[in-house]
Amino acid sequence: MPTVRQATLDLLRSLGITTIFGNPGSTEMPFLDRFPGDFRYVLGLQESCVVGMADGFARASGQAAFVNLHSAAGVGHALGNIFTAQRNQAPLVITAGQQVRALLPNQPFLGATEAANFPKPYVKFSIEPARAEDVPAAIAQAFRIAQRRPCGPCFVSIPADDWARPCEAPMPRILSADVAPDPALIVQAAQALAASRKPVLVAGPEVDQEGMGEAFVALAEAIGAPVLTSPFASRIAFPEDHPLFAGFLAAAPQAVSDALAPFDCVLVVGAPVFTFHVAGEAAIFRGGVPIFHLTADGETAASAPAGTSILGSLRFAIPALHAALPEMHRTPPAPRIAAPPPLPADPIPAAWLLHRLQLAIPENAILVEEAPSHRPAMQAQMPRTRWGSFFTMASGGLGYSLPAAIGVALAKPDQRVVCLIGDGSMMYSPQALWTAVQHGLKVTTVVINNGGYGAMRSIGQAMQVRDIPGIDLPGLDFVRIAEGMGCPAIRVTHPDAVDSALREACHAEGPMLVEVVVDAAIPTLYHKA
Repeated sequence: MPTVRQATLDLLRSLGITTIFGNPGSTEMPFLDRFPGDFRYVLGLQESCVVGMADGFARASGQAAFVNLHSAAGVGHALGNIFTAQRNQAPLVITAGQQVRALLPNQPFLGATEAANFPKPYVKFSIEPARAEDVPAAIAQAFRIAQRRPCGPCFVSIPADDWARPCEAPMPRILSADVAPDPALIVQAAQALAASRKPVLVAGPEVDQEGMGEAFVALAEAIGAPVLTSPFASRIAFPEDHPLFAGFLAAAPQAVSDALAPFDCVLVVGAPVFTFHVAGEAAIFRGGVPIFHLTADGETAASAPAGTSILGSLRFAIPALHAALPEMHRTPPAPRIAAPPPLPADPIPAAWLLHRLQLAIPENAILVEEAPSHRPAMQAQMPRTRWGSFFTMASGGLGYSLPAAIGVALAKPDQRVVCLIGDGSMMYSPQALWTAVQHGLKVTTVVINNGGYGAMRSIGQAMQVRDIPGIDLPGLDFVRIAEGMGCPAIRVTHPDAVDSALREACHAEGPMLVEVVVDAAIPTLYHKA
């Protein structure tokens, strides 16, 4: 009989999982002993970085990622990005070492109390197997659940002495990841869209996540309706150069209601109805406008305040809805007016920096973003036109995008990955640069330094609060931070130096960081309360 360790490694091989993200400790050593040469171990210098890298890798590759953390302390460090992975619908199998079983009754050093409960409720499945021989089967079950829609992280706690115990290898199994929508409700949605005079589509990240981009574009063209991107979409939802693209919904009830008010039927595809960040009245839910909702996320469907939610994988729902539609001949909406190119100035306007960055990055580059206060400017100046070309976090928790960019680069080694990140966000996970250097990854990190937490400044304006402590960040030197981890870096303070710095960083052989000091003025993200 194989050992638990041998059975687990064979299971990973059978699943095509040969990359392991981790930060090892003593309770993981029996698993890592004589690490096999056909596996790649990606070391992150802090467990939150480890999970963020695995999340980016899973989302970019479309394959579940395997993570190995260190007992309760490591899981605690990682919880912020575990929460983000859940909101991102990133398929992860997270394992954590546990003390040997004989010591657990006596509260040992590094023993995890109620280990399986610790990461809840932000994992889909969590277990510390009752017997050592059940560990490989638990890991196999975690992989199946992680990849069932909606995808998400799963957790297995493994006592250190389990790895050497004999066990039976888990039987190979197939579990469908998809569920089909209700055909009668699909017909009802098609009839409502056909009868409407002025429908609108709201698209979300599930479209890109399920690889249904081209099918969704065909659906939108068949309906002949404008398409808006859902609030806080964590991936590209619709090509932003398409004639039907109508812009982005803000995460505010009044703003969403105002944007949807001209329309008499709303179809939401692959997004919640709706994600809000500030309070307010949402007249759209009380106006009687039909809302139809296609999603694979049962919790999102159940929590929608209004409308008809049709639960099912978009792989089935989008083609089914398209097939149920009659032929329609609508006058296409007027094309969206593109934002004019901003002008350079001193201090550097953030919008102008983003305009120049769009010109500097390679055509097939992947953008990973965590600069919340500059999101509107990024959307205006850096349109995403290719499926799979944009990632950010759906949770709002900082410290995700730099490690995620490393994971994306590991999954897509032939493409340039550009991490666009604020100075506040950068300080949550700068250790990820070290991993990029060790693997020679094509990651360009552009730090937008506006001297503080710009999103807090902007939201403070919207909430009409003043004199908030803790939002200014003077004295940070990102060039020295990067160079201390072996990453070349340059600091830009004048517009004349922006283009050359961005060109150099976007065509470097390996990772490079550019810190750009920009005007501290920030836009108002939402309407004032």
